[in-house]
Amino acid sequence: MNNHNYMKRLRDLREDHDLTQKEIAYYLGTSQTMYARYEREANELPIRHFIALCKYYNVSADYLFGFTTTKRKIY
Repeated sequence: MNNHNYMKRLRDLREDHDLTQKEIAYYLGTSQTMYARYEREANELPIRHFIALCKYYNVSADYLFGFTTTKRKIY
């Protein structure tokens, strides 16, 4: 999966949960502007944010990276 699809998957998860960029940015401890830059691929998403989003959405890193289409639960 290329980077574009990876970021699209993050955006789709946010929208599927009816969340705003501002709400996710607050959860990550960053600004809405910076989170929007992540979704637009203007900035790379830090690994700590990536891990936090896996936990928040209860999906595996493999799912977000596109190695699988199964949203495996994290236990």
